[in-house]
Amino acid sequence: MARAQGARALMALAFETTYGTPPASGFTRMPFASTSLGAEQPLLNSELLGYGRDPLAPIKDAVTADGDVVVPLDAEAFGFWLKAAFGTPSTTGAEAPYTHEFQSGSWTLPSMSIETGMPEVPRYAMYSGCVLDQITWQMQRSGLLTATARLVAQGETVGTTTSAGTPAALELKRFGHFNGAITRNGSALGNVVSAEITYANNLDRIETIRSDGRIDGADPSIAALTGRIEVRFADQTLVTQAINGEACEMEFAYVLPSGESFTFTVHAVYLPRPRIEISGPQGVQATFDWQAARDSVVGRMCTATLVNDVESY
Repeated sequence: MARAQGARALMALAFETTYGTPPASGFTRMPFASTSLGAEQPLLNSELLGYGRDPLAPIKDAVTADGDVVVPLDAEAFGFWLKAAFGTPSTTGAEAPYTHEFQSGSWTLPSMSIETGMPEVPRYAMYSGCVLDQITWQMQRSGLLTATARLVAQGETVGTTTSAGTPAALELKRFGHFNGAITRNGSALGNVVSAEITYANNLDRIETIRSDGRIDGADPSIAALTGRIEVRFADQTLVTQAINGEACEMEFAYVLPSGESFTFTVHAVYLPRPRIEISGPQGVQATFDWQAARDSVVGRMCTATLVNDVESY
């Protein structure tokens, strides 16, 4: 009997026309580093008395299907996760390269069907009704650049053969930390040690009574865009902004030598007043746990722009 190995695992993704109904075709092979996406159904212990010390059989509880997917920040496949987070982008360009602009604030989010496969068992699990709840990534000096997408799914269907057909393949053009840069109000922000960005749709699960124990949907509520920047304390610019309660525009960008790029612009960033600690003879660092809000001029909280050779998402 073959044993399952992560090295042989596969993932395919397609957007749904009807929530919870996997499409018959149109799947794309997705690069991923790990996934905890799955369905679980706990058991409820029997509370009944009068049958002796040994308990009666447990009762099945509701089904919960969710989990995280760790994916690379790349020039093509990452656009699918951005579409899941923000909705369908506005695409410009008559030919490659194309510019895809994703904007925050959409009241409706697309749902996805995601199949994870372990062909040596074989086991192919189709997760339908997947909606993106949160996506987060970090910027630092070195290491592998990945993002974590947290998903809420409606349910899981397991089979011995794939339901995704032959997924379309994308060319992997991966961004690295070396390709990253941070700007504040259009000027390079220096002395940054690390940064973290988290965008959350704050999904509201529609937990109605159903015979199959699944949810009816997951609706987005008030979004949240938060993060953290850790800087070497060299000037009072950020501290002064925090004290004055002013907002700034911050841009987190990656550019490949071949021309592909990903730019995440937060239009109104508010900084808290940090504690400046001197913990030893080394350099002094300050940490800002920032929050973003809707910018009254632009009319939204953030914009994600992806430039690549994909014609549409």
